[in-house]
Amino acid sequence: MEKLTESMMTLTHGEENSVVTLNGNTLTLPEVKRVLFEGVKAAASEESMLRVKNSHEAVRRIVSEEKVIYGINTGFGKFSDVRIDQGDVEDLQLNLIRSHACGVGEPFPESVSRAMLLLRANALLKGFSGVRPVVIETLLALVNNSIHPVIPQQGSLGASGDLAPLSHLALVLMGEGEVFYKGERKPALEVLVQEGIEPVTLQAKEGLALINGTQAMTAMGVIGYLEAEKIAYQSELIAALTMEGLNGIIDAFDENIHQARGYQQQVDTARRIREYLSGSSLITRQGEIRVQDAYSLRCHPQVIGAGRDTLGFATTVAERELASAIDNPVILPDGRVESVGNFHGEPLAFACDFLALAVAEAGAIAFSRIDRMLDARRSRGLPPFLSTDAGVNSGMMIAQYTAGALVAENRRLAHPASADSMATSAMQEDHVSLGWASARNLRQIIANTNRVLAVEAVCAAHAVELRAPLQPGRGGAAVHALVRSALPGPGPDRYLAPDLAAAEELVRSGQLLAAAEQAVGTFA
Repeated sequence: MEKLTESMMTLTHGEENSVVTLNGNTLTLPEVKRVLFEGVKAAASEESMLRVKNSHEAVRRIVSEEKVIYGINTGFGKFSDVRIDQGDVEDLQLNLIRSHACGVGEPFPESVSRAMLLLRANALLKGFSGVRPVVIETLLALVNNSIHPVIPQQGSLGASGDLAPLSHLALVLMGEGEVFYKGERKPALEVLVQEGIEPVTLQAKEGLALINGTQAMTAMGVIGYLEAEKIAYQSELIAALTMEGLNGIIDAFDENIHQARGYQQQVDTARRIREYLSGSSLITRQGEIRVQDAYSLRCHPQVIGAGRDTLGFATTVAERELASAIDNPVILPDGRVESVGNFHGEPLAFACDFLALAVAEAGAIAFSRIDRMLDARRSRGLPPFLSTDAGVNSGMMIAQYTAGALVAENRRLAHPASADSMATSAMQEDHVSLGWASARNLRQIIANTNRVLAVEAVCAAHAVELRAPLQPGRGGAAVHALVRSALPGPGPDRYLAPDLAAAEELVRSGQLLAAAEQAVGTFA
């Protein structure tokens, strides 16, 4: 393992851009994105590894001098008053991981477990946890060989760290548990042997250091942030296409109006919508056909702008967490070992709950626009449910029901999980963050909202087509063309589920945004 680390630390000029160097303090969200989704490798800086070695030396002295320190030579949680003999220290760490690896449910996708590996390695590199360098080297070897622990989705309360999820991760370092590798689910030991990675025998403090962190909820939160940002952009361009399908009034998006309120994200959202609508013959001016539009059309900048401000808050929390020392006990640079509470997930729980609300609102306002396009009394000349032969055909009627079911589910999931604290471990751990639940709720709300936006995109594309020969603007034309390349236009009833699935893929993958930006310029 030492050779692995040395080779990764010595990078040629051509390799520097293909490796993200970790030091525990400077990891950024764009760098996380590169490692997770672009196949970039990760390496530890030499300076951070020196801090790790010094921190481990402090733990070694504690064990040899038989000082009583929580988590090093005591039990855990309510067992913190049980002293552990020096000869049992390794068994203590082994038993900790095995007993705590009790998650249940379907496993997370590989992106989440990959993020957990990266983020825990980065946190340990701060040098506050007392682990040996080999522990971090093995974490990075898993990242760089795309060996991803199988981690069940349920079982964390988000305090004392993400104990169960991170224990499933730690099992793999020990050669136990399962991994995803090259598209297959396999025993961890088999894959480690295949890749020449030696399993780690955990020593004093190392098992606890691996699991007493927030990296599971941080991993989901960071991925959620990246997905929520994409939703914000794509909700704008789909809303613009709906504006065209409903002959919306452009005046409400005038820059001076939004500057008057003073929220910059609102101003920027309105500007992007104006760009998407540039050159459209489908939009109208105030008073031409009606005096004002419904809220779901004219208030999109206010709603999504507020959501973008929430994204800003989530960014601040995520960036702080990426540079945080999260463990218990903490080995301070002066040699002191303190039992602390930095593992508590409340900052992340609040951020994920808040962001979940913002994403749910993007789906809710989209649903209102879908309803307006399908109602012949309010759609200004569009056929009922966008059906070309209403009555014989139902058109998009039940697609709206699907969107409504997703919005209703989002409303339930948007209840803040962080409000549901409870007591555990015989009242020793008597306030938990539920940050893992907050992050899981956010993940599901994002998936639901992508599907609602997909329904709106299909309806808006149909509506624009039914307005011919009037033509959409540059952004709308690009979006309409891409939607139409993936699924047919309005006509006799057909099996709709494949249409919605194809549209969802366009939204989820960001292809709609890419098409619009190619037409009007890059905003993201």
